[in-house]
Amino acid sequence: MLMFPKIHLKPEVETYLRSVFKNKELLTSLGSEVCDVKFEALLRRLSHPPAFSSVRVNTSLVSVDHVKKLLTEEIRKECKGCPVEDIRILEHPKIPDVILIPNIGPRENLQRHSFEVIVGAQCGNAVLRGAHVFIPGIVSAPKLMKAGDIVSVYSDVHGECKRGAKEYKGVKVFVGNGIAELSRKEIFSSNGTLRGVGIRMTEPVYVSPSFDNLMISFLFLQSGQSNHPSGRSKLSQPTVEAPTSGQSKLPRLGG
Repeated sequence: MLMFPKIHLKPEVETYLRSVFKNKELLTSLGSEVCDVKFEALLRRLSHPPAFSSVRVNTSLVSVDHVKKLLTEEIRKECKGCPVEDIRILEHPKIPDVILIPNIGPRENLQRHSFEVIVGAQCGNAVLRGAHVFIPGIVSAPKLMKAGDIVSVYSDVHGECKRGAKEYKGVKVFVGNGIAELSRKEIFSSNGTLRGVGIRMTEPVYVSPSFDNLMISFLFLQSGQSNHPSGRSKLSQPTVEAPTSGQSKLPRLGG
């Protein structure tokens, strides 16, 4: 099920990728029109999280079975209130030291709350892969927001929301609900750079375990966090948010 807009790339990047996708073999088999439809469908899917999170187990230190048990316990603690009974940890059918954790979603029927917090595109991406919202990723928060308030979190699609805004009417994508850890004043009136969690996600649109500092001696995350609901590529322009913490310096290609 697709609920986010298609990923947007710079025109020259999209033109190049389309030309590679529409190779002679595919054109001969399907025709130009069908190829275009399939390419557009691909761009839509690229703005959504993958079906699984893949991790490689350090089998020199621990067994796959033991890690599966530990991960199950961690997911139940971390995703309390989420449908964790739907998350079954699987072993890769071909690679014995790789395990797969299904990402559950999208959950389209989540309630939207009156308090709206706007985050940067990369931070929105991180939320879809199991992260909480870290303070540097917050762009806008309601005037009266205080610690403990239930808020709905939206990703700024075009990067047009001004930092410190009290509301945003532009294009945005809902990524879930959470609880504010700080007030608006604490987030935007601090003299220094604040770190840590700003919004603790309780109802993400996609239920996905966060691997931030999770069993780092035993696990190696294999699937990159490369898609997000803004409809933009992770490689479109410089940002300050990261996949696991809302703080990154990865460039982006789209615009």
